[in-house]
Amino acid sequence: MLLFVGLGNPGAGYVGHRHNIGFMALEAIAKRHNIAPWRRRFQGVAVEGELGGVKTLLLLPGTFMNESGRAVAEAANFYKLGLNEIVVFHDELDLPPAKLRIKVGGGNAGHNGLRSISAHIGNDYRRVRFGIGHPGDKSLVERYVLQDFAKSERPWVETMIDLVADNAPLLAKGEDSSFQNKVHLGMDAKGFGAADERKEED
Repeated sequence: MLLFVGLGNPGAGYVGHRHNIGFMALEAIAKRHNIAPWRRRFQGVAVEGELGGVKTLLLLPGTFMNESGRAVAEAANFYKLGLNEIVVFHDELDLPPAKLRIKVGGGNAGHNGLRSISAHIGNDYRRVRFGIGHPGDKSLVERYVLQDFAKSERPWVETMIDLVADNAPLLAKGEDSSFQNKVHLGMDAKGFGAADERKEED
């Protein structure tokens, strides 16, 4: 069993926010692979299905971002999952917009959802990081992540979410490099690959 966790805030008012791209990704994966129905479980909503032949639980915590770890820990404990069996999808300020990176563990870069998860289960889980860029001033971060993606950003957001949904079985099978490469190639093909090639911090 794998656990895929999308980070975001529950409720209609948050749906289009940059902070909710993890929710967007998991909802797209479930839809693309006909995984249904979502049910109230683990302090959120969850749905179980197969991706690439691997049984996978998709979880959207309903605890709000800062308490995401409560929901993740409950699901992980129920299924007795190790950290290598947990994949968290989240927004990343330290990556340029339209970039995606996968890593295991590392710093939480001020991300309260990751901080909560690490406090509850440990730090060395897999992370799918969606670059959303940085507003340039630390004091503007909270407002920035709690705003909808701008109209000009929506094409790359929709393209990346589609590519993630298409290639999620690779991720489930542990083929992280292939998954990341497929997303990069798809973004390049749609003209989003060269938007910002500055070196980002891992």
